[in-house]
Amino acid sequence: MGLYRATVGGTRYDFADLRTVMACASPRRSGDELAGLAAESDAQRMAARLVLADLPLRAFLDTPLVPYESDEVTRLIVDTHDGAAFAPVASLTVGGFRDWLLSYAADSAALTALAPGLTPEMVAAVSKLMRNADLIAVAAKCQVITGFRTTLGLPGRLASRLQPNHPTDDPAGIAASTLDGLLFGMGDAVIGINPATDNVGACVTLLEMLDAVRQRFDIPSQSCVLTHVTNSIEAITRGAPLDLVFQSVAGTEAANAGFGISLSLLGEAREAALSLRRGTVGDNVMYFETGQGAALSADAHHGVDQQTVEVRAYAVCRAFKPLIVNTVVGFIGPEYLYDSKQIIRAGLEDHCCGKLLGLPMGVDVCYTNHAEADQDDMDTLMTLLGVAGVTFLIGVPGADDVMLNYQSLSYHDILGLRHLLDRRPAPEFADWLARMGMSDAGGRLPPLDADAPALRRLLASGG
Repeated sequence: MGLYRATVGGTRYDFADLRTVMACASPRRSGDELAGLAAESDAQRMAARLVLADLPLRAFLDTPLVPYESDEVTRLIVDTHDGAAFAPVASLTVGGFRDWLLSYAADSAALTALAPGLTPEMVAAVSKLMRNADLIAVAAKCQVITGFRTTLGLPGRLASRLQPNHPTDDPAGIAASTLDGLLFGMGDAVIGINPATDNVGACVTLLEMLDAVRQRFDIPSQSCVLTHVTNSIEAITRGAPLDLVFQSVAGTEAANAGFGISLSLLGEAREAALSLRRGTVGDNVMYFETGQGAALSADAHHGVDQQTVEVRAYAVCRAFKPLIVNTVVGFIGPEYLYDSKQIIRAGLEDHCCGKLLGLPMGVDVCYTNHAEADQDDMDTLMTLLGVAGVTFLIGVPGADDVMLNYQSLSYHDILGLRHLLDRRPAPEFADWLARMGMSDAGGRLPPLDADAPALRRLLASGG
């Protein structure tokens, strides 16, 4: 007691341990409040941030927030920490680290070299001292490049996941939504379906349909059915044309057990996908999704605040060299992110923290209909993430996912952002759009109607 203390406005605040400091330093978050972890006042929150600012970064190596002996995610973080990569910032406090990240010295090359030396707790801590503008500025300097059939993360590029979900997994409906998305230039990160029926047979049917569409139109992209990792392994053994293995992950062993996964199972799935050798420009075969609140909702957070547990999930992702990772930022609901202010802040935090740890980070800019948010708020977060250099965004028809019943971005939202910020799709996909006559000499997708040449060309290309 008393090791972590600060005085604000004449009142002294003592914090029992580092977990408490981290939780109280977080911006307001409904999930932390419901869990009894949040600061009780703005003054206490500021006191926690003062303590955090003066804390040496090395403290997170000496004081695991989740016990090493009982948690394989902690063991992964500790055992894979790169001391040589950490050396350039090893003498800094958390506050000093923030200042360094915002300096000219922290350029893309320096941040890439540093990433293996950072632990999730260090990154979560520094993000708690940042304003939104800081999160945007730091993330924009991070460059993470991955590849499978398209190369993602290059400067001046903004990729997209085409999400053609259907409430009954009807192949014709999914194919129609897929073609609709392609006409807006979507799908260079992945064409990914959340199946309504999560079993191996349904997964194989959808994988075969997606691969047939890809081959018919010679699309340089990758497909994915977002089924459980064990279904993906079984689909591979049945000879399904699987490109990417998907799995939702969390930041503790107990939370991942709730998902029915372990680190060894993820390693097995990655090896199975690599054995297919389906990539053409790279071999990043994993796709992970995360979201603040997953560990809290499973009561598997070990008293750690939801944002810090979320960033620990990125250590799991990093270990398996994914093609893409995204936080589904507002999907879990207002119990964890109450309103648009909290959703926007969480999206910027997750993106920045993932990039600092070396991940190809995307965001599903979304909300549920019982949250205090609307589509204008999603426009704001989308634009901020575009400025921050987000690797990819998710688009659904009309911004309304009719299977998962939540609100996201539409295909034309992402297309509009590309035009606004002068961002192109992945190079292989951009070349395909040009070959198909679907983009002009400047890389822009012109308006389409039923008689547009691009539409006729796309539909006729399958013969």
